[in-house]
Amino acid sequence: MLRFLQSAIVLVSLGLLAPQRPGSDAPVDARWTVERVNAWYGAQPWLVGCNFIPSTAVNQLEMWQADTFDPATIDRELQWASGLGMNAVRVFLHDLAWEADAEGFKKRIETFLGIAQKRGIRTMFVLFDDCWNETPKIGRQPDPIPGVHNSGWLQSPGKSCVNAPESWPRLQRYVQDIVGTFARDRRILAWDVYNEPGNSGQDDRSLPLLKKVFEWARAAKPDQPLTAGIWSGRPALNEFQLAQSDFVSFHNYDGPDALRSQIEALQKHGRPVVCTEWLRRGNSEVAACLPVFKQTHVGCFNWGLVAGKTQTIYPWGAAKDSPEPKRWFHDLLRKDGTPFDAAEVTSFRELTRVQ
Repeated sequence: MLRFLQSAIVLVSLGLLAPQRPGSDAPVDARWTVERVNAWYGAQPWLVGCNFIPSTAVNQLEMWQADTFDPATIDRELQWASGLGMNAVRVFLHDLAWEADAEGFKKRIETFLGIAQKRGIRTMFVLFDDCWNETPKIGRQPDPIPGVHNSGWLQSPGKSCVNAPESWPRLQRYVQDIVGTFARDRRILAWDVYNEPGNSGQDDRSLPLLKKVFEWARAAKPDQPLTAGIWSGRPALNEFQLAQSDFVSFHNYDGPDALRSQIEALQKHGRPVVCTEWLRRGNSEVAACLPVFKQTHVGCFNWGLVAGKTQTIYPWGAAKDSPEPKRWFHDLLRKDGTPFDAAEVTSFRELTRVQ
């Protein structure tokens, strides 16, 4: 996904810890206390995972719609993830999948969670996303454009809806139905309420919806923490995200020095820190960055597992019909489960102690 992230951007938002009432009986509109969220994080293993979509899906709707939901591929590929030592995945939902078939969608989420649990993996679900194609439509999804990075990925709910508050009651029902249904489900690690708010030219115009999404999700009283990862240089968004997230999450596609600097800045908030997107070969490499996450006890979710219809092996901005790059951009495995780079797989297994 298109980024312009520089790690120094977080420095403008240091010192934003808001006072909280002690204990888990705080008002539903209050984020978790520092004590509660650190106790939650202290009970977790080192969180290592990926942003997951099965290789047979071009976007979130193709993953979740009944006609194209593919549990066999999901099971096979999550088994491979477990074999790398991964214990968590970050997975994007879509509001239109819920609108078209709310009960069926929730059953498919249940199926996914069962598969992931079988493989020893917990899930962080993403509710909304400002990235890529702005007019999502239910039904058959387009074939990928050859050579183009993430050509079919969809915004949720889409720019026109983000900018139309009168359309938000539907989004509130979606959030509170999904979060409320799974609010006590231990297979869910956390809720990432909004991926990269302000991307695709939205800037601060996504802030009003972001505020509402936190409000709606908290009203469902989930046992799992909420977050929204900082990714841009827009102070208003960064400040709100850091002030509302139970644990701090961020995206970083830079090298190890910039990564370590950003981690140190974010850890000054006194809350757990998790990187929900990383890995951009040529900048952010497994051999250089994965040890930084381990040393700092920061959870990490690289972009992509198996090369597939999202075509994220190609770099951002790749032209149509680009040849397969000699050095992949994202993703770790080929469609048969063999690694793009065997040394990367060894790094994952050694650092997670998978033999």
